[in-house]
Amino acid sequence: MFLNTMVVDDDSQVRRFVSAVLRNEGWNVFEAESAESALDMMHDRHWSVVFCDVMLGGADGFSVLKRFKEELPQTKVVLMTGHGSAAGALDATAFGAYDYLLKPFGVEALQSLSRAVSERLAGSPRHRLMSVKGSGNVYQSDIELVGRSGAFIEVMKQVGRVAATNLPVLLTGESGTGKEVVASALHRRSARAAKPFVAVNCGAIAAELIESELFGHMKGSFTGADRDRAGLWEEADGGTVFLDEITETTAAFQVKLLRALQEGEIRRVGSNRTQQVDARVIAASNRDVEAEVKAGRFRQDLFYRLNAVSIVLPPLRERREDILPLAKSFAEQVYALNPAVTFAGEALQLLEAYSWPGNIRELENAVVRAAALSDGTIRAQDLPERVREYEKEKVAREVDRAEPASEPEAWVSLAEVEARYVTRVLQHTRGNKQAAARVLGVDRKTVERILRRKQDPLLREAS
Repeated sequence: MFLNTMVVDDDSQVRRFVSAVLRNEGWNVFEAESAESALDMMHDRHWSVVFCDVMLGGADGFSVLKRFKEELPQTKVVLMTGHGSAAGALDATAFGAYDYLLKPFGVEALQSLSRAVSERLAGSPRHRLMSVKGSGNVYQSDIELVGRSGAFIEVMKQVGRVAATNLPVLLTGESGTGKEVVASALHRRSARAAKPFVAVNCGAIAAELIESELFGHMKGSFTGADRDRAGLWEEADGGTVFLDEITETTAAFQVKLLRALQEGEIRRVGSNRTQQVDARVIAASNRDVEAEVKAGRFRQDLFYRLNAVSIVLPPLRERREDILPLAKSFAEQVYALNPAVTFAGEALQLLEAYSWPGNIRELENAVVRAAALSDGTIRAQDLPERVREYEKEKVAREVDRAEPASEPEAWVSLAEVEARYVTRVLQHTRGNKQAAARVLGVDRKTVERILRRKQDPLLREAS
């Protein structure tokens, strides 16, 4: 039996390409050149899937998605865009899109997606429904959600899909990868968005105080408890509790946290009465939580309870395409009244080359500092020294790792060592002499003179 699909795009070439691939995969394909045409065709037949461009001439793809989710929720909608971003992927899946394709995409990507949809339709008569709250407008993206790298977009798709559920979520990743920002995005795209989002850094609260901070206490329950006090968990009733650095808590507290998760109830310190609190929990850690469980530092049953959905945030070095967009966004924050702040070419190269062990947080600090020091154009000298010197130190480390000559006969002149070093730097800069000169701290003519001397034996002897 043929399954009906609609392809919506105002670009006829894209429309024909997608339609041809889908027809070849066995779909019964119909085309629409605008959101308005697509909505007119909504009730003409049973649609299994709709492939819709985001940027259309009139109403956009999100309008099509919203209408289908409201009126034909069984229909899967795939959004396509040539202006994709991580925040766009998050919004698409949070609003109920089945997937989010970045243009240009190839035949294989379409075939793979087509077959996945076909298998899902054939294998399960029940389809997951996602409730779409609010007006249907795209949320304003957090600055840390800027980016369109493949690694980050895949993470945002996961975030969007789980946002509408009440499942606990465990976020892991290196420090500075934006775990609290992602937790907040999960909350704001959920049915709990109108209720509080309460963030708690478990590592910053003393072990003997964390229970009182989270669950509250009764007057007289300990020295200094001069009145009854509600905890942060009660404050989040109906909303979301974000427990950052969850692996820093003690075993004794983990037992009480487990009960709150299992039973949905808490007990204030010094009280004999339990009370029901409806709070979704999102936890985070920059440690390997499974390793912490194996080492006996984190309860296994609590890990299983928190780990209903696990999302790993990639470090910035694995999403280098996002470094420059993020940097520009951070700089524009500083120059809010004059958002036309620019970056010199050399500064951009240095930002892109650096490894960013502190991830987005380190990038933000570096760019905000540089923007404050600049005159509106951020130059290499405005960046922190560790960023400026990174390439030189990296090359030096590579040279140090090279195996030294062990025999005196293998020793060479200083001029030859110099030439070999310059050659290695050129290999690193892919033959770009100007970039090599920056790494070496000399001008381009010096680099060329060293290379000529290496190639001409008479010049080498004369030196």
